[in-house]
Amino acid sequence: MRSPMGCWPTSAPDNWPMAEEGNLGTVAWREVLAETTARIDEAGLPTVEARWIVEEAGGLDPTDEGSGLDDLVTERGMFRHDDLLRRRLAGEPLQYVFGHWSFRTLDLMVDQRVLIPRPETEAVVGHALDEFDRVATGRSDGVRVADLGTGSGAIGLSIAVERAVARVVCTDRSPDALAVARANLAGLGRPARRVTLEEGSWFDALPGELRGRLDLLVSNPPYVGAGELLPPEVVDWEPHAALVPGTEGTEDLDLLVDGAPAWLVPGGALVLELDPRQVDRLAQRAVAVGLVDVEARPDLGGRDRALVARMPG
Repeated sequence: MRSPMGCWPTSAPDNWPMAEEGNLGTVAWREVLAETTARIDEAGLPTVEARWIVEEAGGLDPTDEGSGLDDLVTERGMFRHDDLLRRRLAGEPLQYVFGHWSFRTLDLMVDQRVLIPRPETEAVVGHALDEFDRVATGRSDGVRVADLGTGSGAIGLSIAVERAVARVVCTDRSPDALAVARANLAGLGRPARRVTLEEGSWFDALPGELRGRLDLLVSNPPYVGAGELLPPEVVDWEPHAALVPGTEGTEDLDLLVDGAPAWLVPGGALVLELDPRQVDRLAQRAVAVGLVDVEARPDLGGRDRALVARMPG
């Protein structure tokens, strides 16, 4: 799911001798892969990224190992490769370099306006779908879902694609983030008919008629404390406001837990992504506002990553 997106560079970087004008002759992608692997390894990056860069630049099939590596490199493909490699070696996250990234069944457009979709959030979607299936049992009508702080749309669009009876509202207070979500929605096909996008902060963005009528409320809010150290790739490239809500890191989580009961139907569920260290505090808060069956659920690494809580009834 790494098909090329966007435009080819109009010129090659000056310091890349392989990207010469004219015919590249008998240079195959396999040779380019060997050189790229050496450059990536020298930079201390995972060498698997070299293969991904070559696949992206050459339009090779990532599901068929070795496929296309003996094909001759085109000049346009070499320019694309050199641009991708230059940006990655400069420290830009690979997801932004490519302009898209796989998330569950989707290939999402991503850039610096939104957080990079991560495997931890894929697991959160899985837990949200478990709750979706529970509330949908025995029903023939649509299941109403809200994805608050949607960013790229990863959570809400995944639910819309994977559950045909989902009716999803995706919100974000950032117009830039919503523009990315809108682009991803445009590529969704038929499920896009069951998704709406709303701009605004948390519950303020939801249409009033949904109050007390949501079956599922999901969010991956900012949950990093102001003083926490993050990797340079995150600090230098990803949107700060989508990472850090305030000094404690739980400001937005608190707001979501406190507000959820007013929007959920009896038996509806709240699913939040959070830091494992925040679970106990947020679980106590959920119980205090009247939610029940409160529990933590793990990510792919076995760490508590999602808080799930339900409305009584």
